[in-house]
Amino acid sequence: MLILSRKSGESLMIGNDIEIIITEISGDKVRLGIVAPKDVEIYRKELYLTIESNRQAVDKVDSKNLLQFMSSFKHPD
Repeated sequence: MLILSRKSGESLMIGNDIEIIITEISGDKVRLGIVAPKDVEIYRKELYLTIESNRQAVDKVDSKNLLQFMSSFKHPD
């Protein structure tokens, strides 16, 4: 892990095209601005972990069995 000290208004670069800007520091909170290409997905970690968990759950679904299960229900006329 790389640990850096930055002041409000300062930034750091990740690669050539992602910039993280410290926009505000207030008590124990830090506000960040992120400049990145539109194709780069940016999530808060807790949301990313939820998305990843959902993807893993979907990957475990057997689509053939799911279709058989769904076809067992009759549609109301």
